[in-house]
Formats: sequence, C-alpha cells, structure tokens
Amino acid sequence: MSNVEIAPSIGILTILLFSVFVVDFVVKRNKLTGTNSFAILFFTLLFVVFPETLGDNNAIFTSFFLLLAMRRLLSIKSLKNIKLKIFDAGLWICISSVFYEWALLYLLLVFAAIYIYDPKNIRNWLVLLSVGFCFFMILYGTLVLLDKPNFIFDHYDFAIDYDAIFPIKWWTSLKMTLYGLFNMALAFSAFVNLSKSGVGKVIIMRLIAFSFVIGLIVNILVTTENNNAVMITFFPSVVFIVNYLESIKKPKLLELILIASIMVPIIVFVTKL
Repeated sequence: MSNVEIAPSIGILTILLFSVFVVDFVVKRNKLTGTNSFAILFFTLLFVVFPETLGDNNAIFTSFFLLLAMRRLLSIKSLKNIKLKIFDAGLWICISSVFYEWALLYLLLVFAAIYIYDPKNIRNWLVLLSVGFCFFMILYGTLVLLDKPNFIFDHYDFAIDYDAIFPIKWWTSLKMTLYGLFNMALAFSAFVNLSKSGVGKVIIMRLIAFSFVIGLIVNILVTTENNNAVMITFFPSVVFIVNYLESIKKPKLLELILIASIMVPIIVFVTKL
C-alpha cells in the first residue's frame, strides 16, 4: 500500500481519536459529568455496537465538526461573548453540512439556545445570517479555486434515498429501535435526577436531548447503502449514560453495570445484531 493510500486513513483515524478527547473535554468543561473517564469509555463502546458507522468517512467528519459546534453552543450558558459563540457554533454546523447536507438541521439547536438564553437581543438572531453569508462566500470561493462551482447545487439537494430506508432491514431496525428507546429511558432518568440540581443543568440536558433527536432524524435522512451517520448521536447518548451511572449509589451495583456495559457491546459486535 502506497503512502498516498495510507495518508487519508491516518487522517481519519486522527479525527476519530481527537473526537474522543473533544467529548471528554466538553463533558468536563461544562460539568455534564463528574471527573471520571466514563465518557471516553462509552463513546468508544458505542463504536463497537455500531461498527458500520466507522466505514462512513462523511459521518466521521460530520460528527467531529458537530462536536466542535456543541462545545461552543453549551458554553453559551456563561452568558459571555454570546454572539461570538453563536457564530462559531453556526459556522461549525455549516462546515459539517459539506459532508452531509442534512446536518444543517442542527441549526435548530442554535435557535433553541438563543431562545433559551438571550432571545430579546435581536443581534443574536442576526448573527446566523452573517454565518450563512460567510460560509457561502468561503465555500463558493474554495469551489471556484477547485473548479467545482456546481458542488453547491449538486450537494445541497436534500434528497432522501427511500430505497435504502425501505424495506427496513430487521436487524438494523431492531438495533436502532433499542438504541433509541434506551436513550429515551436514560434521558428521562437524567431529568428526574437533575430536577433538584438547578435550572441551569436541566436546560443544558434539554439541549443535549434535542441534539439526540435531531441526530436520529439526520441519520435516517442520510441513510443509503454506503452511509450510516448514527455516530452523530453518540455524544448525547454518552452524556445520558454517564449521568445515569453517576446516579447509582451502590458500588457493587455500579461495578456489575459497568461489566455488563462492556460485555453487551462485545456480544452485539460478535453476533452482528
């Protein structure tokens, strides 16, 4: 294998590894979890449960840029430099749409954050217009240099491959259904446990839950025979899982659950569920 063929693989592996550390940084910086390594553990285990998503390079890049967007979006809670954080989050989301156009749905998350934290400042809403303009100018200029000016019209067609979605493969459908229900149960548990911890943490969890729902929708919309973007839902899923584990007060029960959490993904991988 030549160096030309190896280089892209090394680049993708680097993005994956960096994504793991970004997840760990975001959850600790925003105090979404305690000071432990559970986030890294379960983010990695989710790749074992859904190994097919590792074959989708677009999903890897989309997930990475969405993580960077979430990092800026969740930091709005400090109410400092709000417009700058909105701009950064919006721009990262737009960049992620270069790989999957439906990732633009994550802009709804930015709207939600503005509505929650500072809706009366009209300039916060106008920032998104500047984001769209800047992204278009940068993208179009780059495409002109690459002699691919038609990419915008070809890529942003928001097409849905119904033949890939239907008929639904039973094993894929079962795994995704269980995954969705599992996270819904964990999210409900997290909201119950956080009801006494203050409004701030609850608001952040609402944004994370919203991002999970958007991620599931985007994953369905971009599904083709070669695409699987479930990776974009891993970050909110990890937050739900770790918050549940930290709510367990009995050490022995926690150890059993951790052992099961490691064994189940391996079993799922081996059986190709």
